[in-house]
Amino acid sequence: ILNYDIMARFRRRTCIILLLFILFICSIMMALKTLRPDRAGFGDPFGLGLLPELQQRTVLLDSKQNSLNRVQGDTVTRVSNLHSIAVNTMKASMSPVKKLEEELSSPNYNFHIFYYTWYGNPQFDGKYIHWNHPLLPHWDPKIANNYPKGRHNPPEDIGANFYPELGSYSSKDPAVIEAHMKQMRSASTGVIVLSWYPPGMADENGEPTDDLVPVVLDYAHKYNLKVTFHIEPYKDRDDRSMYHNVKYIIDKYGSHPAFYRHKTSTGRLLPMFYVYDSYVTIPEIWANLLTVSGSQSIRNTPYDALFIALLVEERHKHDIHRSGFDGMYTYFATNGFSYGSSHHNWAGLKAFCDSNNLMFIPSVGPGYIDTSIRPWNNHNTRNRVNGKYYETAFSAALLVRPEIISITSFNEWHEGTQIEKAVPKRTGQVVYLDYKPHKSNVYLELTQKWSEKYRKEQEQWLM
Repeated sequence: ILNYDIMARFRRRTCIILLLFILFICSIMMALKTLRPDRAGFGDPFGLGLLPELQQRTVLLDSKQNSLNRVQGDTVTRVSNLHSIAVNTMKASMSPVKKLEEELSSPNYNFHIFYYTWYGNPQFDGKYIHWNHPLLPHWDPKIANNYPKGRHNPPEDIGANFYPELGSYSSKDPAVIEAHMKQMRSASTGVIVLSWYPPGMADENGEPTDDLVPVVLDYAHKYNLKVTFHIEPYKDRDDRSMYHNVKYIIDKYGSHPAFYRHKTSTGRLLPMFYVYDSYVTIPEIWANLLTVSGSQSIRNTPYDALFIALLVEERHKHDIHRSGFDGMYTYFATNGFSYGSSHHNWAGLKAFCDSNNLMFIPSVGPGYIDTSIRPWNNHNTRNRVNGKYYETAFSAALLVRPEIISITSFNEWHEGTQIEKAVPKRTGQVVYLDYKPHKSNVYLELTQKWSEKYRKEQEQWLM
C-alpha cells in the first residue's frame, strides 16, 4: 500500500510538471507569433472565384471630371517659387541619396502608378482643394433626393473613406512630394503616371497644376523614378489641341532625366501618354492625329510617342485600333464594374492586342470605395479583404503576361484606390476605414512583393 501511494504521488507530480512544461512551450510560441516581422507574407492570394460575384456593367461611367473649367492662375502665384525651394531643399539632402539607393527596392519600370497632384490646404494654397470635395448627386433626381448634399469640411472631414498618414496635405508641399516619391520607390514601382491638364486648366474641383511638374520631375529623379503623363479630358480636347499639348510637354519636359521613354520592340525610345476617357472622342478625330495619313499626324515627327487609350466597353477595342492608338489600359480598380476592369476579360483583350500589334496594360487596384463623394454608389464598393483583393488583381494580371502593369492608384483618395499610407481616424460622426490589422505601409509592401514576383516571372516568359 505504501509503495502504491508513493507511485501515485510520483505520477501526479510528473503530470503536473508535464502540464507546466506544455504551458511554458505554448506561451513561448504565442510570444514568438506576436513578434512576427510585419514583412511576413500573406500566403497565397485568393482564387479568382472567391472574389465578389462579377456584376453586370452599370451605367455609372460618369467621368471623374464631368465638366472642366478654365481656372485663373491667381490662386497659385506661389507655385512659381516652389521649383527653387525644392531645388534648395534637394541640394541640402543629396548626400544621403547613395544610402537611399542601398536601402530601397530597385525601381521596376514596368510598374506604372497613377498619381494626383490636385490636393491643397490653407498653408500652401490659401484654402483646401479637393479634400473639401462636394457630394455628387445621382443623375436620377428621385434617387438623389434620398442622399445628403453639400461638401466636406477639412481637416477632420475630408472627401475620402480613408485618412492619409500625412493628413490633408498640399500637393505643392516639397516635403509631401518627397515623402510620396520615397513611398513609391519603396513599393518598387518605377514610372509615375501624372494626372495632367494643360496650363491654366483643371478639373471642376481643382486648380491648375502644370507649374508643379518640374518639382515632381526633380524629386522623381532623386529617387530614380520616371514620370509620364495621364492626359485628362480637358475642355475642347481634340486632334489639334492634343498635338499642341503633346508638343508642349515634350518641348518643356522632354529633356529632363526623369522624363519617361519606353523602349519599343524595334528599339525606339518613345514618350508614353495615357489618355483618360479617350472613348469620348470619335475614332475619326483620333485617326487625324495618330495615323500616318492623318491631317494632324504626329507620326514620324519629333513628337511621335506611344498613346494608350482607356478601354471601358468591349467595343472600344475596335475603336482604339481604328483610331491609331498604340495600346489600351483599363484604369478602374473595380473588378466587374466595366468590361475592361473585369479580370476574366483580360486574356481575351491581351489576345486581341497581340494580334493587332497593340500593348495591353491591365490596371490593378487594392479595392474601391467612393461613397464619401458618391454616397449612392455602394454597389461598386470592392472590399480590400486585408490585401487579398489587391493580390488577386495582381495574380490575374500576371496570368496574361503583360509588358506593363498599371496601378490604380497611389493617391486617388476620393475613390479609395490609394496605396499611400493611411491611418485609423475617428472624428465626431466620421469613422474612417484603415488598413488594420496591418501597418500603414502594407499596400506598399504588397506592391513591392508583386513587383519582384513579376520580375521573376518575366524572366521565364522571355526564355
